[in-house]
Amino acid sequence: MFKIVEKRDWHPLICEMWIEAPRVAKKHRPGQFVILRLHEKGERIPLTVVDKKPEEGLIRIIFQKVGKTTFELGSFNPGDSLADVVGPLGRPTHIENYGTVVGIGGGVGIAPLYPILKGMKEAGNKLITILGARNKDLLILEDEVKAISDEVIVTTDDGSYGKKGFVTDALKELIDAGTKIDQVVAIGPAIMMKFVVKTLEPYNIPCIVSLNAMMLDGTGMCGVCRVTIGDEVKFVCVDGPEFDGYKVDFDELMSRLTIYVEEEKIALERFKKAHPEIFAGVE
Repeated sequence: MFKIVEKRDWHPLICEMWIEAPRVAKKHRPGQFVILRLHEKGERIPLTVVDKKPEEGLIRIIFQKVGKTTFELGSFNPGDSLADVVGPLGRPTHIENYGTVVGIGGGVGIAPLYPILKGMKEAGNKLITILGARNKDLLILEDEVKAISDEVIVTTDDGSYGKKGFVTDALKELIDAGTKIDQVVAIGPAIMMKFVVKTLEPYNIPCIVSLNAMMLDGTGMCGVCRVTIGDEVKFVCVDGPEFDGYKVDFDELMSRLTIYVEEEKIALERFKKAHPEIFAGVE
């Protein structure tokens, strides 16, 4: 069993936890993730490791409550335990001194971006970070990102904080200002990553994206997380989660992400009726 030792609610829909997982904490590298299961009858879901304390055997996760399992996980409290935490899974981020790295995080994509930013900074890169959220209340990790970045630009869709607009607007402003960019790392909703890549295409600036494909076993055996990268079929769990953004078939990825939308709605509604107390205060 994997005990939850700390919990923080960033927002009624965004939750952070520190979990006892000593082996994962010891082996994890930026870009890798875990697959966890809440209990014997629970589904297995992938979540990125945001931070770790190897000396204490702890890993940090941040997740948004979207479906049945994430809402149920959000109802767990310090002292509760998870049945399984498997990892670290996936390939670590390739980190080197590129020169100037622009990190782009959208929504809860800021969470998996954070350990990569730390690694890039430790490698000696100049770090410019663009953080995007729908509104100020949904923005996470701003202070921690500022502590390791040379420059931070915040955008919100509604203009409630930072610059009104999207991360792609801020990226285009940097390019138009003549900023020399040697590498971009973008993590967020698939549609965001798609348009980050489109923004960069005329300039041929290298861009790595981290994909949020559906996943089941996490070992490359089930094929659920398959994506098209260039002319090849890859599995996000073992070949990724990071790929060259220019080679990703984002339209296929987004189409596959909607396959079980109706089933997900049914599962959430059933859980909501069974546990209305979990949804108190959630709009």
